[in-house]
Amino acid sequence: MLLAAVLATSCGDDIDSGTESIFPTTPVERNEFDTWLLKNYTEPYNINFKYRYEDKETDQYYNVVPADYNKAVAIAKLVKHIWLDAYTEAAGEEFIKKYTPRVMQLIGSPEYNSQGSIVLGTAEGGLKVTLFRVNALDVDNPVIDMTSPFPDTEATPIDLNYWFFHTMHHEFCHILTQQKNYSTDFRTISAGKYQTTGWINVKNEEAPAMGFVSGYASGEYNEDFAEVYATYVTHTEEAWEQLLAAGGDEGKTAILAKLQIVRDYFASSWGIDIDALRTIVLRRSAEVKDLDLKTLN
Repeated sequence: MLLAAVLATSCGDDIDSGTESIFPTTPVERNEFDTWLLKNYTEPYNINFKYRYEDKETDQYYNVVPADYNKAVAIAKLVKHIWLDAYTEAAGEEFIKKYTPRVMQLIGSPEYNSQGSIVLGTAEGGLKVTLFRVNALDVDNPVIDMTSPFPDTEATPIDLNYWFFHTMHHEFCHILTQQKNYSTDFRTISAGKYQTTGWINVKNEEAPAMGFVSGYASGEYNEDFAEVYATYVTHTEEAWEQLLAAGGDEGKTAILAKLQIVRDYFASSWGIDIDALRTIVLRRSAEVKDLDLKTLN
């Protein structure tokens, strides 16, 4: 009993009887944009939207520059309207709250690979999505091309559909397929035609004849799956039909077979009708011309 009393006293001596918390209690200083992000990203979706440059959040292999503040504001508003709110409308709040990436990082410049390709975006373990080339956005003239199956990637102002929203859907598709697998039948459709490193030499206009919706899709079957999905939901039916026609009979058959597996996967695994989602995405994309991308409201 005496020993227990001594131990109790000793333990008591190690406890700080002060009232100060070990956690910071000083209010975080936020600018107007930070407050807007807290209300529109963090509180409803638990997303940390990073627009300031943090070297630990980037691949040190590349030299990149920070996103411009005004361009970051515009992208944040666009992503919410066209991407977050589209999935909320199509699949419900709980779906997007549960599966959305927890970190979104903006980078002002592209990442250039040694073979000459450009990294449009990355998805890391289903937790983080990074968007590049933010500083090329023309806030006064936002362009979203939904009608061209083969967009001009060199055009300015840049096509936001190609550079950002196609990428967002593509990367989100990767996040979802990391959670639930899709049918292995998909990889058999173009078996033997994938080009791990040679895809950079496959022009988008030539890809349909090979059974792919883009040159990048010819790299490997996971990218192929995500490209079919992202291309379909971000383009009009007329654009999709033009893409199929460019493939000839053989290419069209392969692409349609892939689309059916993509459609079945999203319906059975996630309860998402990709045709209904496409209607929502196209409608919201068309509404961009009426959005105020400069004011936080």
